[in-house]
Amino acid sequence: MFRTTPLRRAIVGLSAAFAMTVSLSACGEESGDTGAGTPVPTASADTSLADKVPAEIKAAGKLTIGTDSSYAPNEYLDADGKTIIGFDVDLFDAVAQKLGLTTEWQSAKFDAIIPGVTSGKYNVGVSSFTVNAEREKEATMVSYFSAGTQWAAKAGAAINPDDACGKKVAVQVGTVQLDDITARSKKCTDAGKAKITIDQYQAQSDATNAVVSGKDDAMLADSPVGAYAVKQTNGQLALVGDIYDAAPYGYVLPKAQAEFGDVIKQALAALIADGTYKTILTKWGVEAGGITDPAVNPQVS
Repeated sequence: MFRTTPLRRAIVGLSAAFAMTVSLSACGEESGDTGAGTPVPTASADTSLADKVPAEIKAAGKLTIGTDSSYAPNEYLDADGKTIIGFDVDLFDAVAQKLGLTTEWQSAKFDAIIPGVTSGKYNVGVSSFTVNAEREKEATMVSYFSAGTQWAAKAGAAINPDDACGKKVAVQVGTVQLDDITARSKKCTDAGKAKITIDQYQAQSDATNAVVSGKDDAMLADSPVGAYAVKQTNGQLALVGDIYDAAPYGYVLPKAQAEFGDVIKQALAALIADGTYKTILTKWGVEAGGITDPAVNPQVS
């Protein structure tokens, strides 16, 4: 998620049919609109990289990964309500395969993932974390994708992201979008206008549902997530304005594991070079965010 500080996402009164539609899309049931179920090529292990994996991880043979599985199509629960799928999952599974490792994905609240990595509960945090200077102070980050922020509202609604004073806006807890909308609300009140009412939700699917139901006037989220949400509502929502504030997503590792971060960077570079990276992004319809130059702790503001 285009998410910020070390924190990143039932509708009452809906008809049963609509409620089921929203529920299914939030769980990934409508797999025809996603990459769910489409096979991904297996990445062959690179022994030169596998030899550089930290000894304790190599001995375990796997990476334990913390993720907030409510951020489709990046990471979310499949139709069984248990299996974590998404483009982040496919891509990092391929990274692990390059290193001769398996993966164990564990669902967690977004704001608990970085603390979980620093405490050793997880080896890696993979949950659409936006790379920023604040996060780089407490963790090693490896960039792998680029995303921006995009707004969405009811189709046909008159919403101007640059003048949303007096509107009710949905956003996921702990995201960079929360900082964004908070600053916009302050700009409104500083100008003597009505504040923006900010409704925060733990799950992005709940934020989306709040706009569909009319509880909120608009929402803002990471660009691939916003586009996916609009697609899943079958025309009830529409994207508003342009994508802005593009920045890299990064894998989160313990601060002291910059060397392991470089190994992961090399694995990513190999996947980019052999075409696996593009195949995975294309499968999920997010190829517009692809990068060519993964980096450890890239310089960001």
